[in-house]
Amino acid sequence: MSALKVSIIIPIKNYNDYLNESVEACLNLLYPNFEIIVLPDDCSGSFKHSDKKQVKIIPTGPMGPSEKRDIGAKKATGEILAFIDDDAYPVGEWLGVAVRNFSDPDVAAVGGPGVTPYSDSLLQQVSGAIYDSWMASGANTYRYRPGKKRLVDDYPSCNFIVRKSVFDEVGGFDSTYYPGEDTVLCLKITKKLKKKIVYEPLALVYHHRRAVFKPHLKQITNYAKHRGYFVKKFPETSMRLSYFIPSMFVCGVVFGWLLFLLNILFLYLYCGIIIVYLLCAIINSQKLNSFRGSILTFIGIVLTNCTYGVFFLKGLCSKKL
Repeated sequence: MSALKVSIIIPIKNYNDYLNESVEACLNLLYPNFEIIVLPDDCSGSFKHSDKKQVKIIPTGPMGPSEKRDIGAKKATGEILAFIDDDAYPVGEWLGVAVRNFSDPDVAAVGGPGVTPYSDSLLQQVSGAIYDSWMASGANTYRYRPGKKRLVDDYPSCNFIVRKSVFDEVGGFDSTYYPGEDTVLCLKITKKLKKKIVYEPLALVYHHRRAVFKPHLKQITNYAKHRGYFVKKFPETSMRLSYFIPSMFVCGVVFGWLLFLLNILFLYLYCGIIIVYLLCAIINSQKLNSFRGSILTFIGIVLTNCTYGVFFLKGLCSKKL
Protein backbone atom coordinates (compact mmCIF):
# COMPACT_ATOMS: atom_id res chain seq x y z
CA MET A 1 0.00 0.00 0.00
CA SER A 2 1.46 3.36 -1.06
CA ALA A 3 1.93 6.14 1.48
CA LEU A 4 -0.68 8.89 1.58
CA LYS A 5 0.52 12.01 -0.19
CA VAL A 6 1.07 14.93 2.17
CA SER A 7 1.03 18.61 1.18
CA ILE A 8 3.20 20.66 3.55
CA ILE A 9 1.86 24.24 3.61
CA ILE A 10 4.04 27.13 4.81
CA PRO A 11 2.55 30.66 4.80
CA ILE A 12 5.10 33.49 4.93
CA LYS A 13 5.32 37.22 4.39
CA ASN A 14 8.80 37.34 2.90
CA TYR A 15 11.62 34.89 2.27
CA ASN A 16 13.86 34.54 5.34
CA ASP A 17 16.57 32.35 6.85
CA TYR A 18 14.08 30.47 9.02
CA LEU A 19 12.15 29.47 5.90
CA ASN A 20 15.31 28.06 4.29
CA GLU A 21 15.92 26.02 7.44
CA SER A 22 12.32 24.79 7.54
CA VAL A 23 12.21 23.72 3.89
CA GLU A 24 15.64 22.08 4.18
CA ALA A 25 14.35 19.93 7.05
CA CYS A 26 11.17 19.10 5.14
CA LEU A 27 13.16 18.01 2.08
CA ASN A 28 15.08 15.59 4.34
CA LEU A 29 11.99 14.01 5.88
CA LEU A 30 11.92 10.22 6.18
CA TYR A 31 8.65 10.05 4.28
CA PRO A 32 8.32 8.99 0.65
CA ASN A 33 5.42 11.04 -0.69
CA PHE A 34 5.04 14.78 -0.10
CA GLU A 35 5.08 18.22 -1.67
CA ILE A 36 5.95 21.59 -0.13
CA ILE A 37 3.82 24.66 -0.84
CA VAL A 38 5.33 28.02 0.12
CA LEU A 39 3.04 31.06 0.04
CA PRO A 40 4.93 34.40 0.14
CA ASP A 41 3.44 37.83 -0.49
CA ASP A 42 5.65 38.01 -3.59
CA CYS A 43 8.76 36.39 -5.04
CA SER A 44 11.20 39.17 -4.21
CA GLY A 45 14.23 38.15 -2.19
CA SER A 46 16.36 35.02 -2.12
CA PHE A 47 15.05 31.50 -1.50
CA LYS A 48 17.65 28.80 -2.04
CA HIS A 49 15.17 25.92 -2.48
CA SER A 50 13.05 27.51 -5.22
CA ASP A 51 14.44 25.12 -7.85
CA LYS A 52 13.53 21.90 -6.02
CA LYS A 53 10.87 19.86 -7.80
CA GLN A 54 9.03 19.10 -4.56
CA VAL A 55 8.65 22.81 -3.79
CA LYS A 56 5.80 24.91 -5.18
CA ILE A 57 5.88 28.69 -4.73
CA ILE A 58 2.53 30.48 -4.86
CA PRO A 59 2.70 34.28 -4.40
CA THR A 60 -0.51 35.52 -2.79
CA GLY A 61 -0.07 39.24 -2.30
CA PRO A 62 -0.39 40.75 1.19
CA MET A 63 -2.85 38.78 3.34
CA GLY A 64 -3.07 36.94 6.65
CA PRO A 65 -1.58 33.48 7.36
CA SER A 66 -4.97 31.77 7.58
CA GLU A 67 -5.98 33.10 4.16
CA LYS A 68 -2.67 31.89 2.76
CA ARG A 69 -3.26 28.45 4.26
CA ASP A 70 -6.67 28.28 2.60
CA ILE A 71 -5.09 29.10 -0.77
CA GLY A 72 -2.39 26.50 -0.19
CA ALA A 73 -5.02 23.88 0.64
CA LYS A 74 -6.88 24.59 -2.62
CA LYS A 75 -3.67 24.16 -4.62
CA ALA A 76 -2.60 21.05 -2.69
CA THR A 77 -2.61 17.65 -4.40
CA GLY A 78 -2.10 15.64 -1.21
CA GLU A 79 -4.71 13.70 0.73
CA ILE A 80 -3.24 15.11 3.94
CA LEU A 81 -2.44 18.77 4.66
CA ALA A 82 0.46 19.49 7.03
CA PHE A 83 0.53 23.05 8.31
CA ILE A 84 3.77 24.36 9.73
CA ASP A 85 5.10 27.88 10.37
CA ASP A 86 8.15 29.21 8.56
CA ASP A 87 9.96 29.59 11.90
CA ALA A 88 9.52 25.88 12.68
CA TYR A 89 11.26 22.82 11.25
CA PRO A 90 10.37 19.12 11.68
CA VAL A 91 12.30 16.07 12.82
CA GLY A 92 12.81 13.40 10.19
CA GLU A 93 9.99 11.15 11.48
CA TRP A 94 7.43 13.99 11.61
CA LEU A 95 5.10 12.90 8.84
CA GLY A 96 5.63 9.16 9.30
CA VAL A 97 4.45 9.09 12.90
CA ALA A 98 1.66 11.60 12.25
CA VAL A 99 0.19 9.82 9.23
CA ARG A 100 0.03 6.49 11.08
CA ASN A 101 -2.80 7.94 13.17
CA PHE A 102 -4.98 8.32 10.08
CA SER A 103 -5.43 4.56 9.87
CA ASP A 104 -8.34 5.26 12.23
CA PRO A 105 -11.10 6.73 10.02
CA ASP A 106 -12.43 8.77 12.94
CA VAL A 107 -9.16 10.69 13.26
CA ALA A 108 -9.44 13.93 11.33
CA ALA A 109 -6.26 15.68 12.45
CA VAL A 110 -3.00 15.29 14.35
CA GLY A 111 -1.00 17.86 16.29
CA GLY A 112 2.47 17.59 17.74
CA PRO A 113 4.71 19.56 20.12
CA GLY A 114 6.72 22.60 19.11
CA VAL A 115 9.98 22.46 21.06
CA THR A 116 12.39 25.38 21.44
CA PRO A 117 15.56 24.68 19.38
CA TYR A 118 18.91 24.53 21.17
CA SER A 119 20.24 27.00 18.61
CA ASP A 120 17.93 29.79 19.79
CA SER A 121 19.46 32.77 21.57
CA LEU A 122 19.25 33.06 25.35
CA LEU A 123 16.34 35.52 25.10
CA GLN A 124 14.49 33.08 22.84
CA GLN A 125 15.33 30.19 25.16
CA VAL A 126 13.82 32.18 28.02
CA SER A 127 10.60 32.60 26.04
CA GLY A 128 10.56 28.85 25.43
CA ALA A 129 11.14 28.16 29.13
CA ILE A 130 8.19 30.42 29.99
CA TYR A 131 5.88 28.55 27.61
CA ASP A 132 7.22 25.27 29.00
CA SER A 133 6.22 26.35 32.53
CA TRP A 134 2.91 25.22 34.02
CA MET A 135 2.62 28.70 35.53
CA ALA A 136 2.34 30.16 32.02
CA SER A 137 0.75 27.34 30.03
CA GLY A 138 -1.17 25.44 32.71
CA ALA A 139 -2.27 22.05 31.42
CA ASN A 140 -1.08 22.92 27.88
CA THR A 141 2.65 22.43 28.47
CA TYR A 142 2.46 19.34 26.23
CA ARG A 143 2.30 21.76 23.30
CA TYR A 144 5.86 22.85 24.03
CA ARG A 145 7.47 19.56 25.02
CA PRO A 146 6.56 15.91 24.30
CA GLY A 147 3.78 14.75 26.59
CA LYS A 148 1.39 11.84 26.81
CA LYS A 149 -0.52 10.88 23.66
CA ARG A 150 -4.13 12.01 23.97
CA LEU A 151 -7.20 13.42 22.24
CA VAL A 152 -7.46 17.22 22.11
CA ASP A 153 -10.14 19.64 20.94
CA ASP A 154 -7.98 22.74 20.36
CA TYR A 155 -4.50 22.84 18.85
CA PRO A 156 -2.24 25.51 17.27
CA SER A 157 -1.62 25.52 13.53
CA CYS A 158 2.18 25.73 13.77
CA ASN A 159 2.22 21.90 13.76
CA PHE A 160 -1.14 20.66 12.58
CA ILE A 161 -1.80 17.81 10.12
CA VAL A 162 -5.36 17.30 8.83
CA ARG A 163 -7.22 15.28 6.21
CA LYS A 164 -7.84 17.46 3.16
CA SER A 165 -11.37 16.08 2.83
CA VAL A 166 -12.18 17.18 6.38
CA PHE A 167 -10.53 20.57 5.89
CA ASP A 168 -12.60 21.16 2.76
CA GLU A 169 -15.79 19.95 4.43
CA VAL A 170 -15.58 22.51 7.24
CA GLY A 171 -14.61 25.33 4.88
CA GLY A 172 -10.96 25.68 5.90
CA PHE A 173 -9.71 28.28 8.37
CA ASP A 174 -11.86 31.18 9.45
CA SER A 175 -9.69 34.06 8.27
CA THR A 176 -11.64 36.57 10.34
CA TYR A 177 -9.43 35.70 13.31
CA TYR A 178 -5.66 35.70 13.70
CA PRO A 179 -4.47 34.31 16.00
CA GLY A 180 -7.29 31.98 16.94
CA GLU A 181 -8.19 30.67 13.49
CA ASP A 182 -6.93 27.26 14.60
CA THR A 183 -9.36 27.25 17.54
CA VAL A 184 -12.24 27.83 15.12
CA LEU A 185 -11.07 25.03 12.81
CA CYS A 186 -10.65 22.55 15.67
CA LEU A 187 -14.10 23.45 16.99
CA LYS A 188 -15.65 22.64 13.62
CA ILE A 189 -13.81 19.31 13.46
CA THR A 190 -14.62 18.11 16.98
CA LYS A 191 -18.07 19.61 17.60
CA LYS A 192 -19.61 19.86 14.14
CA LEU A 193 -18.18 16.73 12.53
CA LYS A 194 -17.66 14.79 15.80
CA LYS A 195 -14.19 13.75 14.60
CA LYS A 196 -11.01 13.18 16.63
CA ILE A 197 -7.88 15.29 16.88
CA VAL A 198 -4.91 13.31 18.19
CA TYR A 199 -1.95 14.79 20.01
CA GLU A 200 1.04 12.77 18.82
CA PRO A 201 4.16 13.54 20.89
CA LEU A 202 6.51 11.99 18.31
CA ALA A 203 5.28 14.31 15.53
CA LEU A 204 7.69 16.93 16.77
CA VAL A 205 8.85 20.19 15.27
CA TYR A 206 11.38 22.68 16.59
CA HIS A 207 9.79 26.11 16.88
CA HIS A 208 11.88 29.27 17.19
CA ARG A 209 10.57 31.59 19.92
CA ARG A 210 10.08 35.33 19.99
CA ALA A 211 12.67 36.87 22.26
CA VAL A 212 11.75 38.29 25.65
CA PHE A 213 10.47 40.69 26.55
CA LYS A 214 8.73 42.92 24.02
CA PRO A 215 8.20 40.44 21.11
CA HIS A 216 7.22 37.67 23.54
CA LEU A 217 4.72 39.84 25.43
CA LYS A 218 3.26 41.17 22.18
CA GLN A 219 2.48 37.57 21.21
CA ILE A 220 0.97 36.90 24.65
CA THR A 221 -1.17 40.03 24.27
CA ASN A 222 -2.65 38.76 21.00
CA TYR A 223 -3.28 35.29 22.40
CA ALA A 224 -4.98 36.70 25.52
CA LYS A 225 -7.25 39.15 23.70
CA HIS A 226 -8.48 36.48 21.31
CA ARG A 227 -9.01 33.89 24.02
CA GLY A 228 -10.96 36.40 26.12
CA TYR A 229 -13.15 37.26 23.15
CA PHE A 230 -13.56 33.58 22.30
CA VAL A 231 -15.07 32.94 25.75
CA LYS A 232 -18.18 34.67 24.41
CA LYS A 233 -17.87 33.61 20.78
CA PHE A 234 -16.75 29.99 21.17
CA PRO A 235 -17.39 28.95 24.79
CA GLU A 236 -17.19 25.23 23.96
CA THR A 237 -13.39 25.28 24.14
CA SER A 238 -12.64 28.71 25.64
CA MET A 239 -14.91 28.82 28.70
CA ARG A 240 -12.35 27.05 30.88
CA LEU A 241 -11.15 27.99 34.34
CA SER A 242 -7.48 27.81 33.36
CA TYR A 243 -7.91 30.75 30.96
CA PHE A 244 -9.44 32.89 33.72
CA ILE A 245 -6.80 32.24 36.38
CA PRO A 246 -4.28 34.94 35.26
CA SER A 247 -7.05 37.57 35.27
CA MET A 248 -8.21 36.41 38.69
CA PHE A 249 -4.62 36.71 39.92
CA VAL A 250 -4.21 40.24 38.51
CA CYS A 251 -7.50 41.39 40.05
CA GLY A 252 -6.47 39.82 43.35
CA VAL A 253 -3.11 41.62 43.34
CA VAL A 254 -4.65 44.98 42.43
CA PHE A 255 -7.67 44.91 44.73
CA GLY A 256 -7.04 42.14 47.27
CA TRP A 257 -5.10 44.32 49.70
CA LEU A 258 -8.23 46.44 50.28
CA LEU A 259 -9.74 43.56 52.25
CA PHE A 260 -7.49 44.46 55.19
CA LEU A 261 -9.93 47.33 55.78
CA LEU A 262 -12.37 44.65 56.89
CA ASN A 263 -9.91 42.61 58.89
CA ILE A 264 -6.13 42.77 59.29
CA LEU A 265 -5.98 38.99 58.81
CA PHE A 266 -6.86 39.51 55.15
CA LEU A 267 -3.65 41.49 54.73
CA TYR A 268 -1.63 38.55 56.09
CA LEU A 269 -3.49 36.22 53.71
CA TYR A 270 -2.82 38.60 50.80
CA CYS A 271 0.90 38.76 51.56
CA GLY A 272 1.05 34.98 52.02
CA ILE A 273 -0.51 34.32 48.60
CA ILE A 274 1.93 36.72 46.92
CA ILE A 275 4.89 35.03 48.62
CA VAL A 276 3.69 31.55 47.58
CA TYR A 277 3.20 32.78 43.99
CA LEU A 278 6.70 34.24 43.82
CA LEU A 279 8.21 31.05 45.27
CA CYS A 280 6.40 28.98 42.63
CA ALA A 281 7.67 31.33 39.92
CA ILE A 282 11.23 30.96 41.23
CA ILE A 283 10.96 27.17 41.20
CA ASN A 284 9.47 27.17 37.69
CA SER A 285 12.20 29.45 36.38
CA GLN A 286 14.96 26.89 36.98
CA LYS A 287 14.84 25.43 33.47
CA LEU A 288 17.95 26.91 31.88
CA ASN A 289 21.52 26.17 32.92
CA SER A 290 22.18 29.85 33.39
CA PHE A 291 21.75 32.18 36.36
CA ARG A 292 20.87 35.05 34.02
CA GLY A 293 18.46 32.79 32.17
CA SER A 294 16.74 31.80 35.41
CA ILE A 295 16.35 35.43 36.47
CA LEU A 296 14.93 36.41 33.09
CA THR A 297 12.59 33.41 33.12
CA PHE A 298 11.32 34.38 36.59
CA ILE A 299 10.63 37.94 35.45
CA GLY A 300 9.10 36.61 32.22
CA ILE A 301 6.70 34.28 34.03
CA VAL A 302 5.40 37.14 36.18
CA LEU A 303 5.08 39.53 33.22
CA THR A 304 3.44 36.82 31.09
CA ASN A 305 0.84 36.09 33.78
CA CYS A 306 0.07 39.79 34.28
CA THR A 307 -0.04 40.57 30.55
CA TYR A 308 -2.29 37.63 29.81
CA GLY A 309 -4.57 38.49 32.73
CA VAL A 310 -5.04 42.11 31.65
CA PHE A 311 -5.57 41.49 27.95
CA PHE A 312 -7.80 38.44 28.50
CA LEU A 313 -10.15 40.81 30.34
CA LYS A 314 -9.85 43.31 27.50
CA GLY A 315 -10.85 40.62 24.98
CA LEU A 316 -13.65 39.45 27.26
CA CYS A 317 -15.08 42.98 27.37
CA SER A 318 -14.60 43.69 23.64
CA LYS A 319 -17.64 43.80 21.36
CA LYS A 320 -15.45 42.79 18.41
CA LEU A 321 -11.81 42.26 17.49
